[in-house]
Amino acid sequence: MEAINWIIIGVLFVIAFVGLVYPIIPSVLFIAAGFVLYGFLFSFEPFSWLFWSIQILFVILLFTADYAANLIGVKKYGGSKAGIWGSTIGLLVGPFVIPVLGILIGPFLGAVIAEVAVHRKNLKEAAKVGFGSVVGFVSSVVTKGIIQAIMIIYFFFVVL
Repeated sequence: MEAINWIIIGVLFVIAFVGLVYPIIPSVLFIAAGFVLYGFLFSFEPFSWLFWSIQILFVILLFTADYAANLIGVKKYGGSKAGIWGSTIGLLVGPFVIPVLGILIGPFLGAVIAEVAVHRKNLKEAAKVGFGSVVGFVSSVVTKGIIQAIMIIYFFFVVL
């Protein structure tokens, strides 16, 4: 039975990493669910106030990294708030419209369409902003992946 419990916790952590490329999946909630499930199935004793404080700081860092990477990626390439919103919408819709490549095409097209529609930028300038949104998304995935891995490694350090 103990192995099944660990498998379920592991599946929650894997789903959190899937959420890196499918942003509709709330990664941090699956990580937290793994922690809480461990507490119910085994014990909450290893989780001190220090553990929860560090994990909360990592959650804040996750949200900050996600927002900052997209913002910096779009702004660095000449984008506006419209480009950021378009990129975000494209990021959420893209994977469902084009299953595999939509994760990269969605933010690109979202930013391009938003910049052309709202700020009347020419296609070349808008494509540059779209490229910036993809750069921001990829850097966000890498950064959040590292943070999530640290959160889970710290969890295992505390409970094992």
